[in-house]
Amino acid sequence: MRFRHLCVTFFIFLGSLSVFSQTDGVGVGIIVGEPTGVSIKSWQSPTRALDIGIAWSFADEDDFHVHADYLWHNFSVFAPKKGQMPFYYGVGGRVKFTSKTRVGIRGVLGIAYIFPNEPFDIFLEVAPLFDFVPDTDFTFNAAIGFRFFF
Repeated sequence: MRFRHLCVTFFIFLGSLSVFSQTDGVGVGIIVGEPTGVSIKSWQSPTRALDIGIAWSFADEDDFHVHADYLWHNFSVFAPKKGQMPFYYGVGGRVKFTSKTRVGIRGVLGIAYIFPNEPFDIFLEVAPLFDFVPDTDFTFNAAIGFRFFF
């Protein structure tokens, strides 16, 4: 019974936050694909953001994966009737903890939809990876996700 009250209170709280903008603040959500886990986005300016993923990679094994990317957003490529749809690109790094821990750099290309008057976004991104530790390897990550902004 207490759990139901907590859930109702939580969703009422979420509904009351609809005045926040998604081009500032911090968003926390889920990323699904390769990797799958938690996505955190912190806006640094109206067009730049820091994106962090804390996730699991299921590509070859069940491995822990952490990445951080610096993103630039272009809001003029797509013009939906409602909301905003920035194209974004960026660069960052990742560490994949396996029996042979991998370290590399990431490029990121993506598109997001920022809902009008709601503290949510959804996104789709592709990230080419170049690992250089313990050896060189070139792969891709791709995922979809959503975030709630505080």
